[in-house]
Amino acid sequence: EPNVRWRTFGSAVVGIAKDMDAQLLVTLGAFLTDVPHSRPVPVVGSAQDTETASRLGLARSQYEGPTGITGVVHDLSNRAGLPSVSLWAAVPHYLPSGGNPKAALALVDRAAALLELPVETDALARAAATWEEGVRRLVAQSEELTEYVSRLEAAADQGPAPGLLSEEPVPSGDAIAAELERFLREQGGTSR
Repeated sequence: EPNVRWRTFGSAVVGIAKDMDAQLLVTLGAFLTDVPHSRPVPVVGSAQDTETASRLGLARSQYEGPTGITGVVHDLSNRAGLPSVSLWAAVPHYLPSGGNPKAALALVDRAAALLELPVETDALARAAATWEEGVRRLVAQSEELTEYVSRLEAAADQGPAPGLLSEEPVPSGDAIAAELERFLREQGGTSR
């Protein structure tokens, strides 16, 4: 992330989108949580403005807390009159970090449905199946991990835990400003 130059970076992203006559800015991300690799990937989405959220069937972002560059870009986008949407895939916390084609496929499918765009995903679907089989084999090597994943599967089959996926990862403008002001004070720098 661009740290102190957050405003310059965010403004550049929004400027490029506006120059391309974009009608909507969409960001994709993932967060670690208690979900099994062997079930469909939960994808949550939100929009900062009520009209976009309603039109696309998404939650209106209510998140307040620490933020990253994604939140900054969304805030600047909405201030510039370009609605924005954020989609996040819930990924298993027990796996090593790295690529997760199953989560990528879930995000692409959700974004394509949201934007009503046809997207060719055959290669990604094959990569996701290969990835899942590799994880299955890895998990099978550990009795403890196998039992843990079984518990996660049972919980997932009951539906998401209350509040598990309801926290929207897109912060409010006030939360963004407060977090950035705190960061800049700690750095002794200025936003440029």
